[in-house]
Amino acid sequence: MRQYILGFLLFVVPFTLLAQSNAPEDYQSALRNLKSKNYGAAIPIFLKYTDESQFGNLALFSSLHLAEAQLGLMRYEDAISTVSPLANRNWVRTEEAKYILSLGYFGNGQNLEALREISKIQNSEILAKAENASFEKLKDESPNFLVANLEEFSSNQGYMGALQFVLANSEVLSASDRAAYYELRGKQGTNNAKDLVLDVVILLPFTGNGDNRIQNNGFVYELFQGLKMGMDRLRSNGMDVALSTFDTKRDLNHLQRVLSEPSVTAADIIIGPIYPDESDVVSAFAESQGIPFIHPLSNLQDRFEDRDFSFLFRPSLEALSDGILASLKAQNWGDSVAIGYGGGTRDRMLAGMLDQKLKNEGFRVVASQEVNSRNVRDFMQGLGIRPSLDSVAIDTNQLILLTDNPNISQPAFFLMESVTTTVPILVMDSWLGFNFANFEILSAPNFYFISNNTPNFGSEKMADFRRNFYEKFSDYPSLNTFLGYELIYWIGQNMSASKGFDLRRNLDQGSYQNGELSWGFNFQNSNSNTFVPVFKLEMGELKPLN
Repeated sequence: MRQYILGFLLFVVPFTLLAQSNAPEDYQSALRNLKSKNYGAAIPIFLKYTDESQFGNLALFSSLHLAEAQLGLMRYEDAISTVSPLANRNWVRTEEAKYILSLGYFGNGQNLEALREISKIQNSEILAKAENASFEKLKDESPNFLVANLEEFSSNQGYMGALQFVLANSEVLSASDRAAYYELRGKQGTNNAKDLVLDVVILLPFTGNGDNRIQNNGFVYELFQGLKMGMDRLRSNGMDVALSTFDTKRDLNHLQRVLSEPSVTAADIIIGPIYPDESDVVSAFAESQGIPFIHPLSNLQDRFEDRDFSFLFRPSLEALSDGILASLKAQNWGDSVAIGYGGGTRDRMLAGMLDQKLKNEGFRVVASQEVNSRNVRDFMQGLGIRPSLDSVAIDTNQLILLTDNPNISQPAFFLMESVTTTVPILVMDSWLGFNFANFEILSAPNFYFISNNTPNFGSEKMADFRRNFYEKFSDYPSLNTFLGYELIYWIGQNMSASKGFDLRRNLDQGSYQNGELSWGFNFQNSNSNTFVPVFKLEMGELKPLN
């Protein structure tokens, strides 16, 4: 704290000495003691001249210097009491008084009061000194304090510098603290395409939770297989692309270091990570740097709704619910709907959103229940879907089952094998990939499939992709592999040397786009795919209802 006072004196004392050159000799002696940091000798003399009724303006100067001397002896409460009246009146040294008051507050541990006093300073030279004091005082503060008060003091450059210093040097940070750190890192400007090469960065948790072995199976590896094949395809088509891949290790400290890598800061687009805590950090980083970030698998858009550079490759909950509602209205199967949903976050949130939208459009939701492997048959039989009854006795005009869980889907499907009913049953398109589900053996083609970037299984390009994949890996691609490949295809269609690398602009200029292996996309004015048809199976082939 004493270094702030010394710096201030070097700025103020020459002027105050000149302004008070006619003051009594002992007063001028006190000024010289103050300058030489002999605070104990200066204080009694300044106290002698603080009566404004007797000494006029000299008393104001004397009180100001008394507060400085009190600061020098770390008598912070005394300094605050002395200088507060001077900081709140209109006189020639008001700005200096505000600065001295802020130092008193800092010294007394009243950081908020100090920062608020600094925010009142108008003189640019004094403000710069106050902001330097802010940095020195706050660089040892906790991240929680600095992040919590960021909005109020973001104009204080010293405060912002201290926040960035603290976050950059902390070993343990919460996800929100890290998000603040990456937002700060981007204040100097945003990323622009620097050349004609599409620079792609992939951030995926190949290892983690104490296991450093990279497994050549699992959904992360399957997704990466598709991403890598998509990049190879872009190169074979003559596109100049560069790929950098990093393991997030499910470790936020490691991820923080990865985001400092030159290839990441220079990226044109970032794919992944997957888990929410990592995604929040990368999303904040992407927003600050102006780099599009794509979540490859999620439908949960709530944390990205106010973001300009954060995207879901798949439809958001809003898009899924709108697509389901549009199909039900178009088919006119009836006004009653039953909803069964799994226990996952997406299924529960989608069910709640859909329930409200259906009611707003005049539908009757006769049942909405969380289902699992044990109760899903009971739920369906409670609606009248039982082997002993036909569709006339069923209590709903349509049933929606929102789950990708095969443990729930299997008993539901097995029940339908024994039931003669034509009631429409809408399920997620993932049911098409379950090996226990042969929809062609059912008595009626009453299953309908909600698109979630659905593969176009019957296309020639899909057949070629499956064949090429089998030749390379002696296996057939999974849904995650398809999604990875199609994601790269979508990027290549919307970011290139000829079209430019502004993904948001390019998406908004179009509307619906054909997919290569999927049924297509629409990202116009949206951060997720709003193309959500519902499909029927006709002679073993998927066809959109609308």
